[in-house]
Amino acid sequence: MHVAIAGNIGAGKTTLTGLLAKNFSWEAHYEDVDTNPYLNSFYEDMQRWSFNLQIYFLNSRFRQVVDIRKSGKSVIQDRTIYEDAYIFAPNLHEMGLMPSRDYNNYKSLFELMSSFIKAPDLLIYLRSSVPNLVAQIQSRGREYENSIRLDYLKSLNEKYEHWINNYNQGKLLIIDVDDLDFVNNPKDLGFIIEKIDAQINGLF
Repeated sequence: MHVAIAGNIGAGKTTLTGLLAKNFSWEAHYEDVDTNPYLNSFYEDMQRWSFNLQIYFLNSRFRQVVDIRKSGKSVIQDRTIYEDAYIFAPNLHEMGLMPSRDYNNYKSLFELMSSFIKAPDLLIYLRSSVPNLVAQIQSRGREYENSIRLDYLKSLNEKYEHWINNYNQGKLLIIDVDDLDFVNNPKDLGFIIEKIDAQINGLF
C-alpha cells in the first residue's frame, strides 16, 4: 500500500510521516531536503535556480515512486510528485521566476513521467492557514527558509486548494491542522490515526 502526505511548506508533513510510519509499521520515504544541492541556491536566487530545482525534485520523486511500487511494501511518502507539477512549478511560472520555455519543458517531462506511475492508494492533505505555516517554519529554524515570503506561501496555499478540490486519482483524506498538535498531544494524533484507519479499511 502506498500512502502519501501532501501539504504546504511547514504544514507538518515530515513529522506526521514519521509518526504514522511508527504507528502503522510502514516504511517512510522522505523528501530529499538535506542533500538537495539546489535548495540553498534557489532561496538565494529563485529566478536563476527554479528550473534546476524543479527538475531535481521531479527526478527524485519519480525514482521514489518507482522504488515504492517495486518494493511491494506498505510505504508512507512525504510529499508527492503531483505537488511539484500542479503547485510549485506553475507558481514559479506565474510569479515570473520560471520562463515559459523552461516551464513548458518541465510540464512535458512531467506528463511523460506521470503516464508511467500510479497515484497513491491514499492521499492525506494537511490543510493549514498561512499564519500557522509561518509559525511552524520559524520554529524549525532552517536558515534557508528565512527568506520565504508571505505572498509566496499564500499563493502556494491557493494552488494546493485548487488541486485538492479537483483531485480524483484515488482516495483523499483532508486534515485541518491549525487546531491540532499531533506532536505533543496524543489525542490529536489518535484522531488522525482513526481517520486514516477508516480510509484504509475502505480500501479493502
